[in-house]
Amino acid sequence: MPELPEMETYKSLLQQMIVDHTITNVAINRQKSINVPTEHFIHHVLNQKVESVDRRAKYLIFKLQNGSCLLLHLMLGGWMFYGNADDKPDRTIQVQLSFGHYHLYFIGLRLGYLHLLSHDMLNKEFEEIGPEPLDTNFSLDAFLGTIKNRKGGLKTTLINQEYLAGIGNRYSDEVLWHAQLLPERKIIELNHGNKVCLYESIKFILQQAIQNGGYMDEPFFPGDSKTGRNKNKMYVHGREGKECKRCRSPIVKVEISSRKTFYCQVCQH
Repeated sequence: MPELPEMETYKSLLQQMIVDHTITNVAINRQKSINVPTEHFIHHVLNQKVESVDRRAKYLIFKLQNGSCLLLHLMLGGWMFYGNADDKPDRTIQVQLSFGHYHLYFIGLRLGYLHLLSHDMLNKEFEEIGPEPLDTNFSLDAFLGTIKNRKGGLKTTLINQEYLAGIGNRYSDEVLWHAQLLPERKIIELNHGNKVCLYESIKFILQQAIQNGGYMDEPFFPGDSKTGRNKNKMYVHGREGKECKRCRSPIVKVEISSRKTFYCQVCQH
């Protein structure tokens, strides 16, 4: 499932490609991928200029000229592609937004969705989502306040969107490896130094992943050489049996709360 770095990468690219451009055609090939009748969706989206593309947690928000918003959550298996008709991927397209001769294809939205919302409805969607870990206001003190009195394990807390926005299964493993902390260790057991290290690792791992374009398998546009470069730079996630890049011990895989979790049992403590 795309996490904060992947959605931030999409946001940056979309800002360059579709902001201030008008949606000239809308195609809905899967009704379940949207939240309103097709005719209603098209009526509110067609011929509207995209004023901005923002990100919140693992979501993207397309703000339209008429005040409507499109809320995108790709979920598991979802991705996007931007190009002309000749570049169209040989995949099933659930939703397509056209901008003249160029099209934004939404692919793999079997669990994901593109919902049409008002600003009030959008704000309600985010009421229970925690702070953005890369926000300039998310200081160490703010982080310490977020995890204060938490008694759960590190892995399950990091992926809980009510406490931190945008971190999922993949980057929680990477953060904990970088901080040299075991995923099942309890937050209440951490000393101040551990917490500082965890905070710094969250910042470092997410920023590095964004710089490398996240881990998405598919390019976003023809000739895209940035998207997905972080996939080959993972420290532990998906590397079961391979050498730890810090101590050369084999990476192990376990399940924590039904999630595949990768870590080094030697240099994470």
